[in-house]
Amino acid sequence: MFDIGWSEMMVVGAVALVVIGPKDLPAALRQAGKWMGTVRRMAADFQGQVNQAMREAELDELRKEVQNLKSGLSEPVRQHESEMRALVETPPALPPPAPKTEAAPAAKPAPKKPAKAKAPAKVKTPAAKPKTPAAKPKAVAKPKTAAKAKKPGAKS
Repeated sequence: MFDIGWSEMMVVGAVALVVIGPKDLPAALRQAGKWMGTVRRMAADFQGQVNQAMREAELDELRKEVQNLKSGLSEPVRQHESEMRALVETPPALPPPAPKTEAAPAAKPAPKKPAKAKAPAKVKTPAAKPKTPAAKPKAVAKPKTAAKAKKPGAKS
């Protein structure tokens, strides 16, 4: 911001020490720091307000554009719409009529006879398959022998 180097700061510090004195110098520097803080806060607040105003201006433009889209069509689209309407509403140019020549009347073509409706083709169905023989009965489980069966009170 300011083009002040360390050598200039040393000169200002030495002058302040002589003019203000060593006893009041810390209080003076503290007060200068408070003023700098206040100035910085004011600058930041001002910058924030400017940025907010810019955002609101951009939002206003967007709102107008959205309103145009909602109410109908935007300006470029309206221009194209009017051009398209002009093209559609104008009648097309017809070719000039062909010159008439004297010719013998042509013979009428014979009327066409309606075509006979064909009978639907028969659909072949597969022949029924012979029934399969009945399934074989499953083997019956053999009963357990008495020797292998456990007795209710026996220990194993």
